[in-house]
Amino acid sequence: MEEEEEAIGLLDKVLEDEDVFLLEECELGTPTSPGSGSPFLVAMKVEAGKGLEMRKLVLSGFLASEEIYINQLEALLLPMKPLKATATTSQPVLTIQQIETIFYKIQDIYEIHKEFYDNLCPKVQQWDSQVTMGHLFQKLASQLGVYKAFVDNYKVALETAEKCSQSNNQFQKISEELKVKGPKDSKDSHTSVTMEALLYKPIDRVTRSTLVLHDLLKHTPVDHPDYPLLQDALRISQNFLSSINEDIDPRRTAVTTPKGETRQLVKDGFLVEVSEGSRKLRHVFLFTDVLLCAKLKKTSAGKHQQYDCKWYIPLADLVFPSPEESEASPQVHPFPDHELEDMKMKISALKNEIQKEKANKGQSRAIERLKKKMFENEFLLLLNSPTIPFRIHNRNGKSYLFLLSSDYERSEWREAIQKLQKKDLQAFVLSSVELQVLTGSCFKLRTVHNIPVTSNKDDDESPGLYGFLHVIVHSAKGFKQSANLYCTLEVDSFGYFVSKAKTRVFRDTTEPKWDEEFEIELEGSQSLRILCYEKCYDKTKVNKDNNEIVDKIMGKGQIQLDPQTVETKNWHTDVIEMNGIKVEFSMKFTSRDMSLKRTPSKKQTGVFGVKISVVTKRERSKVPYIVRQCVEEVEKRGIEEVGIYRISGVATDIQALKAVFDANNKDILLMLSDMDINAIAGTLKLYFRELPEPLLTDRLYPAFMEGIALSDPAAKENCMMHLLRSLPDPNLITFLFLLEHLKRVAEKEPINKMSLHNLATVFGPTLLRPSEVESKAHLTSAADIWSHDVMAQVQVLLYYLQHPPISFAELKRNTLYFSTDV
Repeated sequence: MEEEEEAIGLLDKVLEDEDVFLLEECELGTPTSPGSGSPFLVAMKVEAGKGLEMRKLVLSGFLASEEIYINQLEALLLPMKPLKATATTSQPVLTIQQIETIFYKIQDIYEIHKEFYDNLCPKVQQWDSQVTMGHLFQKLASQLGVYKAFVDNYKVALETAEKCSQSNNQFQKISEELKVKGPKDSKDSHTSVTMEALLYKPIDRVTRSTLVLHDLLKHTPVDHPDYPLLQDALRISQNFLSSINEDIDPRRTAVTTPKGETRQLVKDGFLVEVSEGSRKLRHVFLFTDVLLCAKLKKTSAGKHQQYDCKWYIPLADLVFPSPEESEASPQVHPFPDHELEDMKMKISALKNEIQKEKANKGQSRAIERLKKKMFENEFLLLLNSPTIPFRIHNRNGKSYLFLLSSDYERSEWREAIQKLQKKDLQAFVLSSVELQVLTGSCFKLRTVHNIPVTSNKDDDESPGLYGFLHVIVHSAKGFKQSANLYCTLEVDSFGYFVSKAKTRVFRDTTEPKWDEEFEIELEGSQSLRILCYEKCYDKTKVNKDNNEIVDKIMGKGQIQLDPQTVETKNWHTDVIEMNGIKVEFSMKFTSRDMSLKRTPSKKQTGVFGVKISVVTKRERSKVPYIVRQCVEEVEKRGIEEVGIYRISGVATDIQALKAVFDANNKDILLMLSDMDINAIAGTLKLYFRELPEPLLTDRLYPAFMEGIALSDPAAKENCMMHLLRSLPDPNLITFLFLLEHLKRVAEKEPINKMSLHNLATVFGPTLLRPSEVESKAHLTSAADIWSHDVMAQVQVLLYYLQHPPISFAELKRNTLYFSTDV
């Protein structure tokens, strides 16, 4: 096993120390052994390009570990034939079904890698600078579907193998000592490995293959014919890894437990802990028998970084308090929304400055200074944005509270801990030396190395998608009993996930069919998460940390938003599997530039896409009927709805309401009373977004931008009031009507979580964004939604929302200090 682990570790070492790499290869007896006058080393001295030298080293190391992997797969397949032969006899060791479950897809994986190895080996042995092998990696990546099938079956395979071992002594002996052939020229001809360890190897191999692709790309010239092929293979592999990530168990060994068993790292990540009334960023490590909360020690330059343990709980003592058991925590005041938005604006401005510096080939010192500022702002945003409570309790004493940004993340941690707690765990106390050793191992074992902020990303990493993602949640299958079911959608933004949409509750069913469409705004997003819940109507089950009823997560899944797949005009239909449940959904993406267009309606008899003055004149009203009815309905039954105006309404419902309002159908009021409140809120937003020119007009847009930028409060007040007076009467009256409505919504912020700033963020660009002809100079770049213009639009609306009540009559009567035309 030692030789195997050394070979697997080659990739980690190759870029750190070439000498160590060659030495370990020598110990393994691989074809690159320097003792044998290797043609690789001779060629390396002659080779001019350092990139190609490193490429050769990476490939030879990978080839050595690939040989070991094939030997492991062979060892796993060896007992399969005799087991199958006995299955049809009167005394079978295993049934055919059990054999097929345990060894599922192993033969296919073996054949794929044997062919890959046989084709790659001669290329590495007859190395020269012209060698191409990108097509081999591309083909290997294209066959990852086999691994998906293996991963989906992996847990069942392990459980089946474990049950069969317990019930059959013969199989137990076979599975405990499988003989793995050593590499060529190795001193050890065979090593003994358990079946459980070998079944994990394919999962580990996918990660290793992705790492080697990353290293190969790094050391392959851009103009080399292999470069685009390796790039494609890496993209496929990374997307695949992301899709199966939650099924992969890192299985990293730390130190032994007090009982002498192997302690492994199962999961780690950065979480915000509430400690002594303030937020602290912690690195949390979940081992097979203990949860450890740590923080990085401050170290002087040149010294190795180390973790400092803040606390630990043996899993045998860890409990999750139920809502009725948990005590209300000391109040942690949420960070003001406007300050969070200001941080986002600063981050985007700094990102733009960095891009400009790079484009102008600016000094690296200046770029580093900007990156440092950006990191500080991103760190603050990451620390202060999470609000979802995750409490854990040590049955022997203290409780600890984390705040997370996503219910998905909370569920991941809870499930990982509960899965480990199913095993026979014992309580223990670590001695100071044991704790020191365990904490010391964290730095080496961690799988999450950097705080998840964009300033920690490599320059070649995808910036994510900016624009609107249209998602239809169709249906779900796989529920064992009837329940009240709904789904939520989350996307990542600024390094953390936020909930963006929620389907209606489908009552008392095992096969919900929602067929609901949502439009989700993306801000540099790379992933979409779908969570499926069972609705809880029991008011006693309230989480005392945030006074919300706790619904049960039935399943959750995540997919990568691959620009090549998503950025098409057509709908892309997919199925996401979660905990035995299959959710079918479709999606398509509209870039920000495309979604900003205001298009006048060709049909002037409706209300959408028709000038507000035309509509009010036709209706003989001061405020359009659609605005009055939607506002009335929201105030009647949606003013306390969590996330009103922020949570997306169902697109099909919004389109149905749009059609009814456009046709001036007599059933409007009946339809409104039956419709989901988020769809009504969405219809109001859509009406303002589709106006052929913004409510605050194209003509006045530049003046609004200049007015909000004024520093002197008196001058700003004078200018902003004068601009309102300059609006046409239908626009002004409608704006003031909407303003008072939004203020009433914000009064219910403790319940609906919608502050004035939240509402300004939602409505600002909708009411101010110029029409297409006027907006070319103001369009936000696709890669920067929080641009100066967008934030200024938010600030304009926020100014009026925070202003004392403004009366139309008084505004018209009071000319203030000047009335110069703008």
